[in-house]
Amino acid sequence: MILSGDAGDSGRLTDLVAVGALTSLVPRQVLDAVIATHGCRERRVRKLPAHVVVYLLIALCLYPDDDYEEVAEKLTGMLALVPGARWQAPTRGAITQARQRLGTEPVKEVFQQVARPAATESTPGAWLHGQRVMAIDGFVLDLPDTEANVAEFGRDSAGGYETAFPQARVVAISECASHAIVAADVAGCWAGEQTLAFSLYRRLTEEMLLTADRGFYSFPAWNEARHSGAHLLWRVQAGLRPYWLRDLADGSWLAVITKPAGLRQSQKDRLRAAARQGRDLDPEHAVIVRVVDYTVPDRKGEHIRLITSILDPAEVTAEELARCYHDRWEAETGIDQLKTHLRGPGRILRSRTPEPAYQEIWAYLLTHWALCTLICTAATTAGLDPDRIKFLGTVRIVRRSVTDRAAFPPEPPDASWTRALHQVAHRRNVNPRRRHRSYPRAVKRSRRSSYRERRPSDKGIRYAGPPTVALLPTPSATQRGP
Repeated sequence: MILSGDAGDSGRLTDLVAVGALTSLVPRQVLDAVIATHGCRERRVRKLPAHVVVYLLIALCLYPDDDYEEVAEKLTGMLALVPGARWQAPTRGAITQARQRLGTEPVKEVFQQVARPAATESTPGAWLHGQRVMAIDGFVLDLPDTEANVAEFGRDSAGGYETAFPQARVVAISECASHAIVAADVAGCWAGEQTLAFSLYRRLTEEMLLTADRGFYSFPAWNEARHSGAHLLWRVQAGLRPYWLRDLADGSWLAVITKPAGLRQSQKDRLRAAARQGRDLDPEHAVIVRVVDYTVPDRKGEHIRLITSILDPAEVTAEELARCYHDRWEAETGIDQLKTHLRGPGRILRSRTPEPAYQEIWAYLLTHWALCTLICTAATTAGLDPDRIKFLGTVRIVRRSVTDRAAFPPEPPDASWTRALHQVAHRRNVNPRRRHRSYPRAVKRSRRSSYRERRPSDKGIRYAGPPTVALLPTPSATQRGP
């Protein structure tokens, strides 16, 4: 075994470092290509070359309760078993310097290169008539309370109070079936979700159906997302009043939405007249959408209005669209997996300055994507719904694959991957079928929040089946938009 050499040597001791079952999803070849592109390859022999630092960042996400040196020991400790090697795990100072040398952009680009939807044609719940169901949503992550982090990310003051920790805002597009985040953007907490979402719409593809909550709709955002070729299914605010064109047989209706600003009333009238006559419209000024109004009478019963770019009821019915929109909540489940089960409940990130903080966030997104892809692949192979696989159980399986010194010398990545697939889909790691239930939005701990404190009377409600969709009547002549 060669214990030293140039950066390009193939016999370096650190070439044995891997992240267990996740190595096949984040392969060394991708890391080397990204590192070469960004010019951050080390110029002399180091204990922590750039590709090892990326794997170390993933390990730090897998072991959020351990400090730098403990995680480094878990990741590289097996190197001490190499005959003739005198390996010692790197110190905290060496890890900090290595992270600074690597920077943020290589980790971000690794995520962008490998993060892809995980579901196949046989994955349950992944498709709606040939369209891959996706969702966009945002969340915040707490950071250490340092002056540098406050200056870069800020403290959110929503609800009339200032948060105790600075927060980073993340907006992500995820696959509903697998919860895998395939595109994301990160900024300070003052950045708006709509603003961050604009940079993500170009990552959509024609096979996708993007669902979004009412906070993401705007006329420019709709057009930007549609330019990608993907279809859209968005909830809109109650104040949006699309101009009625005609009713459709399935209970939905066609409408035209005009640009809200910069058009005179006479211009809007001409655009609406052109839409009624079936003439083509300039999408920069007006678009035709299909509207689905419905309630869920056996839940809260509130009025929900959806607009979609799928105009033909023969492709997808209004009831199918209404049921599909409820899958948007799978994005919330994925966010909960990242924030609560992977990072840890109430835990802040490690990084005390902005550059490492961005780097750490991208590492969490990369790690979560890899875990979700592992779960989805194992579930699809076993003929299961990915929702039934235990996320935390899978995290533990991956942790064991990283620290399994009984497998030394390290197995080929394919062997570790195959064994992990079997363990993830094993009956011990499979939940019972998901029950139909809902919970009130309330906080458990007493703190300032936009939600009230949880009461003893707040109990989960179980239902015998999925929510009932009740389509609402289409607008009458007197209710049509102005």
